[in-house]
Amino acid sequence: MKKTVLVAGGAGYIGSHMVALLAERDYHVIVADNLCTGHREAVKGAGKLYVGDIRDRAFLDRVFGENQIDGVINFAACSLVGESVQDPLKYYGNNVAGAQSILTAMKDYGVKKMVFSSTAATYGEPEKQPIEEGDRTDPTNPYGATKLAVEGMLKWCDRAYGIHYAALRYFNAAGSNPEAGIGEDHDPESHLIPLVMKTALGQREHIGIFGEDYPTRDGTCIRDYIHVRDLAEAHLLALEHLEKTGESGIFNLGSGTGYSVREIIETARKVTGKEIPAKVEPRRGGDPSILIASNQKAAAVLGWTPKRGLGEIVADAWTWHSGHPNGYGG
Repeated sequence: MKKTVLVAGGAGYIGSHMVALLAERDYHVIVADNLCTGHREAVKGAGKLYVGDIRDRAFLDRVFGENQIDGVINFAACSLVGESVQDPLKYYGNNVAGAQSILTAMKDYGVKKMVFSSTAATYGEPEKQPIEEGDRTDPTNPYGATKLAVEGMLKWCDRAYGIHYAALRYFNAAGSNPEAGIGEDHDPESHLIPLVMKTALGQREHIGIFGEDYPTRDGTCIRDYIHVRDLAEAHLLALEHLEKTGESGIFNLGSGTGYSVREIIETARKVTGKEIPAKVEPRRGGDPSILIASNQKAAAVLGWTPKRGLGEIVADAWTWHSGHPNGYGG
């Protein structure tokens, strides 16, 4: 009998790639999303799409009452760092209260497994590179703080109610799934690779490089990029791990390799064949020089290692953006 997985936030960028993978692997997929930032068109392969707010108990009673759910993958969250600084109550109200609402429904309906979409922003300014799961967590923005708060909630719910969890701390997700016809469509867009793609399409005059005097090999910030399809595969392995062992844990999801802003732009120039004008601008406050994940724990415990490198990430991103210059709008 097919297992049924609820994907909260399954119409969003990473959530939609998760839905496509679960459908491909013959799971029965239920999606709950308020479509505030997600896209109905991105949901491919789901058995049902419930449109509503996960903080609404009546809504969750419909979702859990109408389906025999085996596990939950929770992507539902606001995720703009700058906005979280300007409006922290929005982030606590959505990210923390939303997770509490889902966990309460899971407790009441006897669902014992959650894979949680966390973030590298839980670490704040790292003390060393690469970053390991046991390193200090001291978020420098409310977005990271809300994700860390949910991790704490998961720990206590595991102890009190036996709800086992895997909290996955992402580094920089990018790329698309050309076969499923889904990709990255945010408004506003704040991520480097899609902004580079928009510049290649002529939708922006230039791509900004925020600072070129960092202590790195070319003076620009270095980040760890992970293909969104590798990310989805890690969630499935985490869910299978919980099914087999019931052992909760926190895992970094990154490639273990860092690329600078200039290296991303140069790779995009090669992939797209476009000039992609770049302009150096002042540093942004709070940008660490280098953020690279250690993914050894995910490899050892989950059996996960990323399969796709930077060239494939950028090529898949270009396939999506060049074919959907206005995102899901056309």
